[in-house]
Amino acid sequence: MRAWLRRIRGAIGMGVTWAIAWSFVGTLPRWVLGFNPDAPFPLIFGVLGFFGGVLFSALLALTERRRRFDQMSIPRFAAWGALGGVLLAGVFAKAASLGWGDVLAIVPTFGAACAVCASGSLALARRAMTRELPGAHPDAANTEVTRHEQI
Repeated sequence: MRAWLRRIRGAIGMGVTWAIAWSFVGTLPRWVLGFNPDAPFPLIFGVLGFFGGVLFSALLALTERRRRFDQMSIPRFAAWGALGGVLLAGVFAKAASLGWGDVLAIVPTFGAACAVCASGSLALARRAMTRELPGAHPDAANTEVTRHEQI
């Protein structure tokens, strides 16, 4: 039960991280192009980013169960992200009842965006791991200090 809660918390954290990144990208049309749409692009992109992050996290949990971040390559991570983006585009296209022309435009866009976010997520995770204390282990909080280590 505890492992499932940790995985769910990780998926939500990944979704929030991707939502922030996608929301920032949603603000770019207004800043760069001066385009002032009626639709709130940062909010729409943020929601799509959240679902993309959660979907990617679920794919990663199903396929790379026993691997640590230092055992995974960035291209492999990007490939899983791209697959998650394609799945997200399919779900979005089905929910929005889009035509084939729109689907063909959305699939590579979502795939590329999710691949970039996945690569960035792995890079951030690796950077966080290198900033930890040397020899620190995730289960270090559950270990006891021996008499020899106390002296």
